[in-house]
Amino acid sequence: MKTEDIILQRLHTQQLAKPNYKEAGEVVSWLIAMQAQEYAHAKWAIHLRSKGLTEKAIEQSFNEGIYLRTHLMRPTWHFVHQQDIRWLLQLTAPRVHAANAYYYKQLELDTKLFSRSNKVLEKALQGGKHLQRTALAKALKDAKIIASGPRLGYIMMFAELEGLICSGPREGKQFTYALLEERVPPVKALSRSEALAQFVQRYFTTRGPATLQDFAYWSGLTMKDAKEGAEALSADFVKEGELIYLPASFDKKEKITHTFIMPDYDEYGMSYKDRHDIFNEGARTFYSHMIIVDGKIAGTWKKKDNDGLDMDIFTTLNKTQTTALKKATARYLAFCR
Repeated sequence: MKTEDIILQRLHTQQLAKPNYKEAGEVVSWLIAMQAQEYAHAKWAIHLRSKGLTEKAIEQSFNEGIYLRTHLMRPTWHFVHQQDIRWLLQLTAPRVHAANAYYYKQLELDTKLFSRSNKVLEKALQGGKHLQRTALAKALKDAKIIASGPRLGYIMMFAELEGLICSGPREGKQFTYALLEERVPPVKALSRSEALAQFVQRYFTTRGPATLQDFAYWSGLTMKDAKEGAEALSADFVKEGELIYLPASFDKKEKITHTFIMPDYDEYGMSYKDRHDIFNEGARTFYSHMIIVDGKIAGTWKKKDNDGLDMDIFTTLNKTQTTALKKATARYLAFCR
């Protein structure tokens, strides 16, 4: 495929070109999981893929538990819909535990300790309680479990990966935790093969064109897992070289949104191991404060104290692109107010 065709397909499949959804939960569900260690940026990522959702509406859906923020893959924080969290943990938690094994050992966290800490957390949260990390750290300390700094972080992450705890509603700007089984309604359980087939299918539906290597990188699963899941893909999926995708239906002449202020760690970049398609000549970095023009990285941005943006553009923009960027900037600033 030509680079421009790959970009156009991805802009559509990622809901950036012409969003279909009005609710935050619908956006998160479509993308399966959205990287979310930068919470404000992750909310902006939801807005970009919605039909004009406000920051207040996005926050409300989070506080209602429609979608959650937890550790799922690689490992880092992700947004995930309540209906998907259990089967995703089933697939990805073992791989994250393996990645964390070195730190578990360094921090003297073993099976016996985790069993104790999980019981403390469960007791503290049961009955529908939503507690901040500081309150849970105190409960662990009262149980004579050393829990501060990185040690506390890995104790909490272990409980998340085991499906014991997840995010609760925010208290002001502070995050809380809740028991997953109390916060998330029951859903039909999936076998591992069913979950893997769904994972791969939804990935290529929402991020294609992409490769199996891209999926393995993004999901944190193995290439063996990726190949196994891909065997269940229907004949509707196109395989062109290493690229796999479900052809998006769109009019190439139709006006679309392809210029935007990109959130940090956005799925438009993080979903792929190979990101060369979105790099313009002169691009110097990827992760932080990118500006996307016509689907490619065109510069970086920094928010100014006076509610504007400082921009470092490293490619030449024509009049149409400059106008589109001004509109994209105004949209971002309006969302942040």
